[in-house]
Amino acid sequence: MTDTPHLSVPHLSVVVPAYNNGRTLRETLRSVLDQDVDGLELIVGDHSSADDTAQVMAEFASDPRVTLLTTEAGGGAGRNWNRVTSAATGTYLKLVCGDDVLRPGVLRRQVELLERTGAVLTACRRDIIDAEGRVLMPAWGLRGIARPMAGAEAVRRAVRAGSNLFGEPASVTMRRDALVAAGGWSDAFPYLIDQATYSRVLLQGGFVPDDEVGATFRMSDAQWSVALVAEQSAQARGFHAWLRDEHPEVLSSFDRRYGDLRASLMARARRLSYRVLQRRMR
Repeated sequence: MTDTPHLSVPHLSVVVPAYNNGRTLRETLRSVLDQDVDGLELIVGDHSSADDTAQVMAEFASDPRVTLLTTEAGGGAGRNWNRVTSAATGTYLKLVCGDDVLRPGVLRRQVELLERTGAVLTACRRDIIDAEGRVLMPAWGLRGIARPMAGAEAVRRAVRAGSNLFGEPASVTMRRDALVAAGGWSDAFPYLIDQATYSRVLLQGGFVPDDEVGATFRMSDAQWSVALVAEQSAQARGFHAWLRDEHPEVLSSFDRRYGDLRASLMARARRLSYRVLQRRMR
């Protein structure tokens, strides 16, 4: 696939690391391009998909706001997330997975929040949806972080909650220079690639919540497995240990132990809730 050119001076970069998203990607990209926001660039990378993802991407090649990339196979989510992010040039950045959807107005609202407050990261509530787009859990998120606060405090609260309080990437917009300074998307703990990266960004500045529903997160069968619950818990403990070692001023020993316990409990609670939702989707 031939790369298409960037806009000259984008203000906001939305990056989409696509992988086997042929069924949903058209809706995802349309939800970005239909936003009422100036200075938008949209960068989409196909991570060597086996379906028609590349063909769906090609439908958008004529839009001057769109850049299409290919990413070589392997490397997990980190490779494609960093591939599309490294091509971004906007002041602000949002990553949207290829099966999620943005709600109208979220891009303009979140950019204005960051500009007005000087915060480095904002996150909104999101609707949890099924494969057909039906809302299963409306207005989810921001528990315990529904007010502006120092980034370090937001990081600590998420650890103590044992959960990613900020939500999936479509919920989050951040300053791109802060993400670059943090080293890009960190996949040392693959199941926490989003939360671990947000934490590195937030250690550089403040957090401001976006109280409205601005995105969706699509459920999948893979989220119900026992193996995944165990691995999520183990990686959360690893991340907490790293954060405690590297930033003891942010996370105390008690915070770490409490967060470890909560992460284990929350992983089990998520699996139970997913099983309930699975029955609802049948």
